[in-house]
Amino acid sequence: MAEIVAAFGLPHTPSLPALVAREGPTCETAQLFTRVQHDLEAVQPDALVIFDSDHLNTFFLDNLPLLSIGVASSTAGPNDGTPAMPRYEIPVDEQLAQQVRGYGIAHGFDLGMTQEFEVDHSVLVPLHFVTPRMQVPIVPVFIAGIVPPIPQARRCFALGQAVREAIEAMPDATRVAVMASGSISLDIGSPLAPPGQIAGTADPAWMHEVLGYLKNAAVDDLLHAATTERLARAGNIGGELLNWIALLGGIGPRRPSFLEAQAGHGDAYAIWRWDA
Repeated sequence: MAEIVAAFGLPHTPSLPALVAREGPTCETAQLFTRVQHDLEAVQPDALVIFDSDHLNTFFLDNLPLLSIGVASSTAGPNDGTPAMPRYEIPVDEQLAQQVRGYGIAHGFDLGMTQEFEVDHSVLVPLHFVTPRMQVPIVPVFIAGIVPPIPQARRCFALGQAVREAIEAMPDATRVAVMASGSISLDIGSPLAPPGQIAGTADPAWMHEVLGYLKNAAVDDLLHAATTERLARAGNIGGELLNWIALLGGIGPRRPSFLEAQAGHGDAYAIWRWDA
């Protein structure tokens, strides 16, 4: 039986590759990504399911599914000109992607599908740091948390549960890791940003609240608190938290083995392992 063996939550801020290139491997951001890379390599996954919010680069307003799976043999990117980022070719676990989509549809999720696609920084910034050789096949699960109306938190949690069940229904012994890509609280390109800057300040109260829920595996409390209105107040990309919520659906109420925040940036780095 296939199984989920670990989970990881990471930011995907497009400026991070350039920041690390400029400040070097000893900077805080580089060290946090290195910690996650170490644990990801330690669990030796055969595939990596990524819960992601595309930034209107893979999809656009004329074709914007709330929930969708990338089903292909490979993908590439970034398709948005991320600074200091080389172009990557990334394998996709097409069989697993088909399994997740088919199981999800059979259990009440109207999952879209894209078969010819590239991905943007929201997929590739985390992979750039934690799978630099891009050898682990991925399955991108796109959650439209950027453009309102966005999915409900409980629906995304249930999607994560369905992904876990789909994986466990596979007869082989595939080892799957899951990843949530995105910020917890941030606002981009709005009046909240300081003069001359694009990114606004994260909502500190919401950051503190969400980190507490994650630290204590208080999933029900998080689902109750993460209303559409509260996510919007956390910033216009506050809906990226839905990716983290889907991850929690995939792993159940577990406390992270590692959780570190860059609260001023609205970011967090988390590891869930239960093999040690």
